[in-house]
Amino acid sequence: MNIVFLFSDEHAGGVMGNSGHPVVQTPHLDRLSEQSYTFDNAYCNYPICTPSRLSMLTGRYPHQIEAWDLAAIADGRQHQTWGDYLVEADYETVLCGRTHFNGSDRLLGFSHRLLDDLPRWCRSTGRPPRRTSDERRGSNSHVAECGPGDHEHTRYDRNVADLAIDFLNQKAAAPDDNPFLLYCGFMHPHFPLIAPPEFYAQYDPDALELPATWNEPLESQHPIIQHHRWSWRNDIPPPEATVRCALACYYALVSALDAQIGRILEAIDTSPLREDTVVIYTSDHGEMAGHHGIWQKQCFYEPAVKVPLMVRLPSGENGRVAQNVSLVDVLPTLLEIAGLEAPSDLPGDSLLGIAQQESDETARAVFSEYHHMGMLNAGFMLKRGDYKLCHYVGSEPQLFNVDTDPLEIDDLASKPEHAAIRSEMELALRAVLDPEREDARAKENQRVRRLKLEET
Repeated sequence: MNIVFLFSDEHAGGVMGNSGHPVVQTPHLDRLSEQSYTFDNAYCNYPICTPSRLSMLTGRYPHQIEAWDLAAIADGRQHQTWGDYLVEADYETVLCGRTHFNGSDRLLGFSHRLLDDLPRWCRSTGRPPRRTSDERRGSNSHVAECGPGDHEHTRYDRNVADLAIDFLNQKAAAPDDNPFLLYCGFMHPHFPLIAPPEFYAQYDPDALELPATWNEPLESQHPIIQHHRWSWRNDIPPPEATVRCALACYYALVSALDAQIGRILEAIDTSPLREDTVVIYTSDHGEMAGHHGIWQKQCFYEPAVKVPLMVRLPSGENGRVAQNVSLVDVLPTLLEIAGLEAPSDLPGDSLLGIAQQESDETARAVFSEYHHMGMLNAGFMLKRGDYKLCHYVGSEPQLFNVDTDPLEIDDLASKPEHAAIRSEMELALRAVLDPEREDARAKENQRVRRLKLEET
């Protein structure tokens, strides 16, 4: 069975037509969703690019592989990736586009590349972030730099799709006995919010409904969120006109991404590949897009950690799946598709098994973590059923019921009537890891890496 894996950057799970968004136009993803198992509660395991991607590719939580921050360099000798596993089933494993790998190893177990990351994304020295109280992003360009125009990300994504389609056409014209895994990595809708004019024209900034909390007062928020906003230059909301333009651009970038995905789907669906190719779509994390006054990600609110996730099978099996899942579930899924046995110590489960079995929606917990700039100490998230615990080392937690409070405004952590669920969630989190221990490990790792770089 062939596998085509479509992977975007910074696509929030709620920003699609099939997820109920009233404005965003994603006709190709909507059609893919109708044909797929669509996971309505899918989460990343780290709300920033590199650790999320390395966690997904190894099927292990970031702390298990020491992917502590954006500058992490994977050690392919210690942790197998999809490519390492699938070679056992004679798969050709091909990378095309955005991976955000740091370091000189540009394959990490895959057989070859059709296209590497943009050059500026290949230059990381592994320098860890400064996590001090005075560390701050240089500007709020991630919001303020917005509007219609041409951008290298748009040209890059078009190139990704072109090369992927060429590869698929070759496979359709001259099939061989070995299956393939084609990973297609897109830049959109990652900022800067410079949107192709033809897609920007689909959204009138003045007519958009802004997030209810786009100008939420800083002083009313949890202390961890206050520092997060200050650190990432989100403490002062931009003018409403800028927010409207930025939001229109984010929606337009999602639509531009959808168009490139549509081109790849057409190449599959109009060829013999349709009969023996699994298609998976997801993203490495979301985008706050103004919710709670935040742009970018780096926190555990739903727009930052909830991602789209669809799995289309050639058999046509489909349906909406409410069970909590996360990106560490992708590797066990690929192994099942390839007919391989998953290692017993992987934290995830096959998405196919989850989708095809009736189970208690409250039983399965998913996990995320954060050790980067903006949080002085580690942050951890556990979601089980509709409850989400945000545990901050050295600070009070947050607790939300995202079903009754989808905007995550009502923090239940200090309410006596929710003391039992808070205690249960904290115990469940500690069954995954020791928060204080992993916080100390991350800081020591970052300290040592910084010293080594200073010595060279």
